[in-house]
Amino acid sequence: MKRLPIGIQSFVVVREEKYAYVDKTGYIKKLVEDGKYFFLSRPRRFGKSLFLDTLRQAFFGKKELFKGLYLENN
Repeated sequence: MKRLPIGIQSFVVVREEKYAYVDKTGYIKKLVEDGKYFFLSRPRRFGKSLFLDTLRQAFFGKKELFKGLYLENN
């Protein structure tokens, strides 16, 4: 059973240490293709920082982190 990444804001740590991760990488593609400005409004502790770090790693081109996720092939 995978551990939950409670309090972890690093996509690298989540992927390398095999934490449970709900794939939201499809939203990265949508953000890049569809718009210019976005306001991320969600309650506290809802993964905003983790998503932004995921976005950061995608733009850095860290393909090995996205193995098995939507963004790997799209």
